[in-house]
Amino acid sequence: MNLDNLKRNCTKLLSRLGDDGYSDAFIARVRRMIEIILAESQIRGWSCYHDVLRHFEDKPVSHDSIVKAKTVIGAIMEFDINGKYPNRKPSCLTQKDSYIKLSPEFRLLVDRYKASAHSSRKKESSIKVESSNASSFLLKIQEAGISSLDGITEEAIITLFFSQGASQRMGDTQRKAIINVIRANVPFDPDGCRNALAAIPKVKRKTKNVQYINDLEGQAILAALDDPSNSLDLRDRAIGKLAYFTGMRSSDIAGLNMTSIDWERDLISVKQQKTEALLELPLRTPVGNAIYDYLAMERPTAKCSALFLSKNRPYRRLGDTWNTSARILEAAGIRQTKGDRKGLHIFRHHLATSLLSNDIPQVVITDVLGHAAPESLEPYLSADIAHLRECALSISRFPVNGEVFNDA
Repeated sequence: MNLDNLKRNCTKLLSRLGDDGYSDAFIARVRRMIEIILAESQIRGWSCYHDVLRHFEDKPVSHDSIVKAKTVIGAIMEFDINGKYPNRKPSCLTQKDSYIKLSPEFRLLVDRYKASAHSSRKKESSIKVESSNASSFLLKIQEAGISSLDGITEEAIITLFFSQGASQRMGDTQRKAIINVIRANVPFDPDGCRNALAAIPKVKRKTKNVQYINDLEGQAILAALDDPSNSLDLRDRAIGKLAYFTGMRSSDIAGLNMTSIDWERDLISVKQQKTEALLELPLRTPVGNAIYDYLAMERPTAKCSALFLSKNRPYRRLGDTWNTSARILEAAGIRQTKGDRKGLHIFRHHLATSLLSNDIPQVVITDVLGHAAPESLEPYLSADIAHLRECALSISRFPVNGEVFNDA
């Protein structure tokens, strides 16, 4: 475990923590952990930061103490290895990751896939998702006592994909991720890869009924966003109106910078996280006013160029919009039943179905939503009630008594 970088630069980390407003107690924990790592790493034979964490997890201490140790060790690791200062987000050490638990042989399979995917310029988000899905699969194979691709049997894989009642456990997304990772390793282990690929079964692609916002709920949302007496702050209102009137993805809203708003041309410009394509949308008056109010009266002064910032120091780009969406729906008095969808995607879904019901051409809707392919609009068609009713057959010619409907 090479700690030369940590020795040279640990004072920079501690100084930055103070500048970013971290508590004295947290800074003291980081300082003490650095001292332990530097003093005991060679003695205890630690080869990586995961060894340091396991050392503390093995101690008879409280769960709270282990959580604090994870946070501190993770912050030190990110700084030492990746040059990243803490930003109150979980480090890769604190996140649950099957990859860490894999054997060296299985971990190599994922590493080769990542290298191949990066060389082909695959999207980083896709690489992350597929690596995670494949790592989870390989870990289950490993826990079943199988240590190589050659040892994978059809029976072992079937039990992972299907339960005893033949219900499907893994979906098409997971299956494709596993196949992509194994295929990337064919040049290195053709026989083992062919064996594993032959054992992977076909699965049905699942489709879900998607909750959508009806007209009354849409009116309630707009009323809540305009009601100054409720608990929504200016950031909530600006994000809510962006989502409602533009249908932007939550990741793209979080990705907006100060320069994304062109006040002169009334234009919103953002590089989409999912497709990496530039999306330009008109800056409508309700949206522009809400963003201006947030900038003028609530946004904290910070060096960060992000449009929407966190509320606590150190101020950083807003990462998760789920809580914002949940607060808006609560203020509107809708979607409060357990299991209801509360993410910003239902705002996007609402815009798409509203445009469809108003006979806006599908190609225009595709452009507004920033879809890379026209078929991406298909899931929204199931909620286009106005046009679905046109496809319904009349039962007026059938001899059904009116009492049937009255009783219902």
